[in-house]
Amino acid sequence: MIKKRLLRMERSQKRAVQILSDFILICCSLTIAIWVQGGSGSQWAGYQWLYIATPLISIPVFVRVGMYRAVMRYFGNQALLTIVKAVSISAAIVWLLGNPFQTRWQPVAVQLILLIWMLNIVFIGGLRLMMRHYFMGDWYFGGEKGTLIGHYPGTRRPVAIYGAGAAGNQLLNALRMGRDMKPVAFIDDDPGIIGRVIGGLTVYSSKDIDRLVSETGAAQVLLAIPSASRSRRREILESLEAFSVHVRTVPGFMDLANGRVKVSDIQEVDVADLLGRDAVPADESLLSRCIEGRAVMVTGAGGSIGSELCRQILVLTPKTLVLFEHSEYNLYAIFEELRELAERHSLNVNIVPVLGSIRQYNRLNIALARWRVNTVYHAAAYKHVPLVEQNISEGILNNVVGTLNLARSAIANGVSDFVLVSTDKAVRPTNVMGATKRLAEMILQALSKESSLQSPDKPGASQINRTRFTMVRFGNVLGSSGSVIPRFREQILRGGPITVTHPKITRYFMTIPEAAQLVIQAGSMGHGGDVFLLDMGEPVRILELAKKMVHLSGVTVRDEDSPAGDIGIEFSGLRPGEKLYEELLIGVGSEATDHPMIMRANEEFLPWAELNPVIERLLAYVGDDDYAEVRKLLRDTVQGYVPEKEIVDLVYTQKSVS
Repeated sequence: MIKKRLLRMERSQKRAVQILSDFILICCSLTIAIWVQGGSGSQWAGYQWLYIATPLISIPVFVRVGMYRAVMRYFGNQALLTIVKAVSISAAIVWLLGNPFQTRWQPVAVQLILLIWMLNIVFIGGLRLMMRHYFMGDWYFGGEKGTLIGHYPGTRRPVAIYGAGAAGNQLLNALRMGRDMKPVAFIDDDPGIIGRVIGGLTVYSSKDIDRLVSETGAAQVLLAIPSASRSRRREILESLEAFSVHVRTVPGFMDLANGRVKVSDIQEVDVADLLGRDAVPADESLLSRCIEGRAVMVTGAGGSIGSELCRQILVLTPKTLVLFEHSEYNLYAIFEELRELAERHSLNVNIVPVLGSIRQYNRLNIALARWRVNTVYHAAAYKHVPLVEQNISEGILNNVVGTLNLARSAIANGVSDFVLVSTDKAVRPTNVMGATKRLAEMILQALSKESSLQSPDKPGASQINRTRFTMVRFGNVLGSSGSVIPRFREQILRGGPITVTHPKITRYFMTIPEAAQLVIQAGSMGHGGDVFLLDMGEPVRILELAKKMVHLSGVTVRDEDSPAGDIGIEFSGLRPGEKLYEELLIGVGSEATDHPMIMRANEEFLPWAELNPVIERLLAYVGDDDYAEVRKLLRDTVQGYVPEKEIVDLVYTQKSVS
């Protein structure tokens, strides 16, 4: 009741209570100091003036230095230093003013002033520390092994902090100010601090997790190791997999400094840490070569890759950034995010949101001409394999015709650099999505060899081709729309089961920021018609990834070996057009480049004079809904394309329901 009443008080009332308590504590300090100095009756009478002068001097000084602006619940080291500063100033003033009154009252000795100074710091600072612990609920020490014990609500979850360094101690302070988690131990690999007590918590070795859990009841481990490499974080996560603890992480210091997250944010473990893949530092000259001071357009700007491209392009200070997107909400979201980012970092970039489809040649033409675009990053595409497999016409019109429209418009408007975001599914595809993306690559390869091209909107007129076309091919990105990672997390939260298509299915994975950064760098390296491959590392078994996510969520997998486990895993079978394994290369080999993560492929393609009639026939078959001919033409044109089943378009093959 008293705590709630104090917390509900007005700020002016709280300040009055603090001033009154400080007045009483100052008088107590004076009394004890005089008594310790062996004060006699005459000395008590001679020091009476101190009981008036000291508070009248000290309280205004305390107000001036800001002692009463600190919030008691968040009282920390800085506030304690402020108290020392304020008490020191007031003590010096009292001593200086005391000497002129020596003829009437007892003079103030230096020893007495020092004693008063020390007692004021102890009483005034100590009271605030006690009140801070009282308000936070941890107001006394006790228990075993130096752990901090307090009156916590029963719902507070005991957690251990992995990392007893600066980040771990900052997290400890943040958790003690909260109401959800109760820190009970540190975990660290430094042998010099194992077994010691830091911040009231015992430091355990990472080899003693079993003992830590049994002694403290910790149900969660919070990773506070922002400076650790991806490979080191992977080692730590693998060591924690064997224990029934939920592993979560805290943001890195750069995220905190840039204002992207709050100090209290604690999030699920980044799946990229499970892969243990350390990003290679970017080549700054490659990043800025096609962007700085230029007008840049990103198609599919609101998608997973497109939006990350926009974020990274923005900080490279283009003159204009055109966001081309067909989804109204996605365009609104990325535009608002970039506008706020530009304001926060004082970036003088003209950000232009354009709502439109890449299937509209005139819309593309106007956008490129209006803002005099120099560089295009083409990320717009339909990428979901089963959906495109059942909506063939839309997949072809968007992925093939859309790319052709954008390429022709780029040539017509003198765009200097054109970068296509491609996929590993374009390599020996078993699905329409992969076949359409490979056709998009072949279009750009063919156009890159043409010195001029017939104008699509001016019959008989030709356009000089000054555009450098580049393609960048890579695998799956973590956390993208349609990715298995968000789906697995949602299924774990629901209690399972997790659905995996096949026990042997593998995929290449890369983080979205790393992929976007490498796309920008690869786009700067091309000479024209280049197909670049990103080093995706080792392929990952999806089943093993699902199991790791279950273990690090603090639950167990239910299978034949552990029938009493928490989360089951079911196999749903490969979806239409889905492959067990993905590849990045069609041909026999690839060449190294100056960048260790980027390779150049030597892929065969058809000249434009041969490819153009093929595209026209393909569109004619789509227009006639003749998907048998579509399939035959794709097989004849796209090297390695072998569809597993008959391809159909649901709109034109499903019987209407009467």
